[in-house]
Amino acid sequence: MDSNSIISSAFRRHRDVVGESEPILLPEIQKAGELFLDVIKNKGKILTCGNGGSAADAQHFAAEWVCRYKDDRRPLPAIALTVDTSALTAIGNDYGFDYVFSRQVEALGNPGDMLVAFTTSGRSKNILTAIEIAKKKNLKTILLTGKKGESLKNSVDVAIIVPSEETARIQEIHSIVYHIWCEYIDSNLGSVS
Repeated sequence: MDSNSIISSAFRRHRDVVGESEPILLPEIQKAGELFLDVIKNKGKILTCGNGGSAADAQHFAAEWVCRYKDDRRPLPAIALTVDTSALTAIGNDYGFDYVFSRQVEALGNPGDMLVAFTTSGRSKNILTAIEIAKKKNLKTILLTGKKGESLKNSVDVAIIVPSEETARIQEIHSIVYHIWCEYIDSNLGSVS
């Protein structure tokens, strides 16, 4: 396959997944937007987590909350559970990698907070364990995943299930979704301040 075909194929697959995702994800994106406003209104915080590229998405989303998206606004509390290397390595060493996020959720999460978890495969044990603990602690839960994570739909408050099994395409849609949430929050923040 020549380079033009590779490039065109990637763009085509991206367009296809975007087109298929919008009508499927729209109700869940809206539902999550309302939950985010409730968290802000109740002075809660967002905890985010993911592995690999999804860790980068979790950090990116948290940074948009703490800094800003497009408009100047007050900072919003968000913590990416992927960035504290001392906690990650201590928990991984003492308890195992499956608990690197759940221990932090247990320590930092309170009722009124929210866990936003990213797993393209829907099979990341450390993400699933974090969701379990979040539910036990009465945190709202949002999962961003792909087609293989569809079975998790009923284990969270909102499931963003991208209709694809291709990791790159799933991550691209996740990025669009959390940017939509940021825009939604910026537009509605005045109503909850």
